[in-house]
Amino acid sequence: MQIDCFNGDADGICALTQLRLHKPIESQLISGVKRDINLLSRVDAGPQDQITVLDVSLDKNRKDLNRLLHTGAAVFYCDHHFAGDIPDSNNLQTIINSSADVCTSLLINKYLDGAFLDWAVVGTFGDNLKRSATILAKPLGLSSEQLRQLEKLGIYLNYNGYGASLEDLYFHPDALFQRTVQYSSAFDFINEDKETFGVLEEGYHDDMRKADASDLIYDNSSVSIYQLPNQSWARRVSGVFGNELANANPNKAHAVLTEKGNDELLVSVRAPLHNKYGADEVCRQFQTGGGRAAAAGINALPLDQIDNFIQTLSDYYQ
Repeated sequence: MQIDCFNGDADGICALTQLRLHKPIESQLISGVKRDINLLSRVDAGPQDQITVLDVSLDKNRKDLNRLLHTGAAVFYCDHHFAGDIPDSNNLQTIINSSADVCTSLLINKYLDGAFLDWAVVGTFGDNLKRSATILAKPLGLSSEQLRQLEKLGIYLNYNGYGASLEDLYFHPDALFQRTVQYSSAFDFINEDKETFGVLEEGYHDDMRKADASDLIYDNSSVSIYQLPNQSWARRVSGVFGNELANANPNKAHAVLTEKGNDELLVSVRAPLHNKYGADEVCRQFQTGGGRAAAAGINALPLDQIDNFIQTLSDYYQ
């Protein structure tokens, strides 16, 4: 049996889209909201099974990865988050690169020798790696409008992955992947699945208008921090709002704190685009924190640790 585990954001979806366009196969799909990264805990496999894991930290899945390797399952693991020590197993094939300008879609594109380059560009834009995506797209010879189309799709797919639960999302990531994988070209998806593209586009712009009116709770020369309410639109937009803030002011770090209604906050952190380091180091200082150098988060920050978080983030980027 083939089992495909993938992050529910643009990068995870576009990475798997490339792989399954290259090698179509019926598989069990395991995904969830973007912050649902302990995907291997949901896998039951044995010696005859093949497992693909895309765009979730090996370090966060280490226990279950070892469990599955010990059963004899074969695992292909491609990711760009902090991995820690990689298990030594003949059953494990890895492509791991945690560089700040790399994402999983870009790594899969290289693995497949650029076979589905426009989908790789979409995933790279979705991870807010605009420079990497623009460079990656050069062989396609696109007009500025065509490049902007791929960027929009990446942003919208990424936007759909955010939420506290699947009920917050417009599309389950499994269902969204099943739609994208029908098209060998991302442009064909945009032009032919107008319903899906339209729902995501309208939802994104509506939520962003609300986010633009949100509260700025802390601001200095190096850091800006915003707080959003405990509402579905806020949970959906928390990550892409952070990306927009980072793009608008690339010399500053940004954080978006979203209320969860249980004396906890969901935190999204973006390092300065002109110096993309340290977001993961800041977030890993807090329980449930993790991510990568350019973009990271904390799944459950207690309200009584807000001041500590603000001080930690500000001190780091001063």
